[in-house]
Parts: sequence; C-alpha cells; structure tokens
Amino acid sequence: MRTVLHRVVPRSMSRVRSASVLLAVGVAMSVSACAARVAPTPPVVGTPRYPNFLFPSVPDEYAASPGAATHQRAWLFLQAGDLREARRGFTTVLQAQRDFFPAEVGLAYVDLADRDVDEAIAKFGRTIGERPSYVPALIGRGEALLVAGRDGDALESFEAALTIDASLTAVQRRIDVLRFRGLQAFVDAGRRAASAGAIDEARRQYERALSASPESGFLHRELAALERDAGALPTARTHAREATTLDPADAAAFVLTGEIEEALGAYDAAVDAYRRAADLEPSESLDEKLARATALADYARLPDEYRAITASPVISRGALAALIGVRLRGLLDDAARGGAELVTDVRDHWAAAWILAVANAGVMEVYPNHTFQPAAGVRRGELARAVSQLLNQIARRNAAIAQRWTGALVSFRDLSSNHLLYPDASRSVAAGILSSLPGERFGLSDTVSGADAVVAVERVEALAAESRGRRP
Repeated sequence: MRTVLHRVVPRSMSRVRSASVLLAVGVAMSVSACAARVAPTPPVVGTPRYPNFLFPSVPDEYAASPGAATHQRAWLFLQAGDLREARRGFTTVLQAQRDFFPAEVGLAYVDLADRDVDEAIAKFGRTIGERPSYVPALIGRGEALLVAGRDGDALESFEAALTIDASLTAVQRRIDVLRFRGLQAFVDAGRRAASAGAIDEARRQYERALSASPESGFLHRELAALERDAGALPTARTHAREATTLDPADAAAFVLTGEIEEALGAYDAAVDAYRRAADLEPSESLDEKLARATALADYARLPDEYRAITASPVISRGALAALIGVRLRGLLDDAARGGAELVTDVRDHWAAAWILAVANAGVMEVYPNHTFQPAAGVRRGELARAVSQLLNQIARRNAAIAQRWTGALVSFRDLSSNHLLYPDASRSVAAGILSSLPGERFGLSDTVSGADAVVAVERVEALAAESRGRRP
C-alpha cells in the first residue's frame, strides 16, 4: 500500500505568498496606469501658431527644477495648436511647484489662444504684480489687451517690455503701429469735430495727438490748417512754421505756411514759403500763388501815396505816372527812348523814378518849360493820350491784336473827329480801355478818379499780357 505524504505549509507562509501575489498585481496595475498617463511626444514645431507670443523663459533659479522640461514641452504643444495638452502641461508644473511663475504665464497664453481674454489678462497681471520686469508677461498682457480693444493700455505694456529689453525689434514694430493707430484715431476725431464746427474739441484731439508725438510735422500741419480755418492766424502760423521745421520735405506744409503768411500780410515770408514749396513740388498753381504773393510784396513796399491812389477822388499826374510805371513796366522798358527827358520839378517827388520812366517812354508828356507838374489833376483827355501811347507799344508787339482798334471811328457828341485828341479817345474806347460817358460823351475835361485810373491801367495790363500769349 502506497503512502502519500502531503507537505504541510505553515499558515504564516500562506499569508506571505498571498501578499506577494497582491503586491505583484498592484505593481502591474500601477505600471499600467502610469503608462496610460505618460504625456504624448512633443510635436516638432515648424511655423509657430502664435508667433507674437513670447516663450515664458525659465529664470536660473528654476532651471534645475523638474518642471522646467515639462514647461518647455507644454509650450511646444501650444505653438503646435494643441491647447489641451499645453494647458495640461503647464497645470502639471504648477501643481508640483506653485511658485513656478513661467508656467502661470504659459497658462495665460493658453487662455489668450483660447479667446478667454479676461482670464489671460488676470493671469498676466498677477505675474507682473509680483515680477514687474518679467518681459514675457508684459508682452502677453499687451497682446491680450490688443484683443480686448484696449490699444492704449497695450501700448503701455509693450513700451514697458521694450524699456527692459531694447532688442525686441518685433515689439518696437508693434509699438510703432499702435502709436500710428492712436495718432490716426486722434486725427480722425479732430477732423470730425472740425467738420461739425466743434473747434475746441478738434483742438483737444489734435493736442492729444501732439502730446503723444510732438515731433510730428504732419500733426503740426493739420493743426495749423484747423487754426487757419478758425481765424486764429498767429497760432496757425506757429504750427505751420513748426511743421516746415520738423519736415523740410513737406511741400504742403510750405504751401500752407505761405497762405497763412499771405493772410497776415507778411508777403515776403509768403513768397519765401511758396518758393520752397515750388522747389519741392513745382506746379502751375504754385506759380500763380508765387506771382500773386510777389506782386503783393512789391505793392507793400510801395510808398503810402501809391497805396492811396484807389481812394483818390482825382488822381494826380505824378500818381498816374507811378501807376503806369508799376503795373506796365515791361511796356515802358520796350518803349524807352535814347537819352533822358529833362524834367525840373520832380526831384523830391515820391514818384520821381516813375515820372522819369513814363516821360522817357513818351507815354506822358513833359511841358515845354521842362516841368511835369506832378500834383496837377488828370483829365480824361490826358488819360486817353497816355492809353493811346501804350496801345501803340502793344501794337508793335502784336499787330494782329491791334486790329481791334486800328481804323475804329467812335462817335462822341462832345468831341468832333477833327479834334487833336479825338484819335486817342476813339482808340481808347475801341480797345475797351476807357468807356463812353452817358449821353455818348467822352468828356475830355472831366477829371479822373484814382479808382477809374486803376481800372484803365489794369485793362491795358491784361491786353499787354494777351499780346504776348500769356494769361492776364
């Protein structure tokens, strides 16, 4: 009979073996669970999804921290566009090390990418409150504020970052854009206010723009135009001159300066401004402005007696000579005869130079006793004689234009055709320089007012310009 012997195992050993089995199972389960939580392999980022986001750099004090590598991986996920993995990575770092502030900034960037702008601004702000010089937080806050439409606050944040790190050229470009946008907003608001007649509000908007960019010639030009239109010419002049100083290549600023100087009666300054503008951008309109300002400057330098001609009830011979000499100098130069006319009574007269010029050209006569009698009043017969001499000179320039009055025989009830001055009177009226008086009279002995003489000379001036193919 066979005897089977059973091995007896102590109960204590059975408990140990059971514990070992349980431990092995637990370890296996733990390994399996860990394997399930292992983060995916970080992506290789070619083109960053958010190029304006600045990586939250890890300071030296945290460089050896276990969270530094996880922080780096989370940023790669963010730039690859995987916001979920990026958020998980930054959160993991903060759970292990709450004071790892770069991860807080990383989470703020994730919020910004996820369009949770308010939360992003709050997170960036917390970090800046504790570490005001942390550039990635300043830039991130600026980006978030831009999305929120708070351009002014964004500009301040970007400027603070650039003050700390001047090498951030991309930030400098954003600052330049924001400044321009801000200035343009002020300018647009100023223009709208000016169009609505709210001049004080327009000034306030332009002043805000200037406070942000005091070296902008364009802004000074805009404000100069506003003040000019508002009638504040001295203030307009100040801004216009500043505009040309700040931007010497701005032709429009020189034109505006010329217009303001001209309105103020500073004709020489206006001439200078128009010339500077014409040097930069020549144009026909500028030529006209320059010619007008030059004429006004010349007129302003004339004697007071000349400027009083228009208001004179009766123009004197000396004043008529001055009027012809100033306005028709070209005709006098063409008609000048050899040798000087002897005139004995004009040496100390204010119009002496012009009297000698008209006498030497044969436009006005010197009396047989060599006197001109500059104070004597001018009568219509004498004016017709001077006009006739000027028409002769125009005819020499352009024979075709003289056909208007050549051979014309205008009838006057008070002047016969055999009168010595009839040809002069007839030609003057036929050429459109003088007019017949009521009742078909000419009025040889009627006196001539200063205003009438000015009109007659202006008409001769226009005819002279036409004879040379120029606009009057």
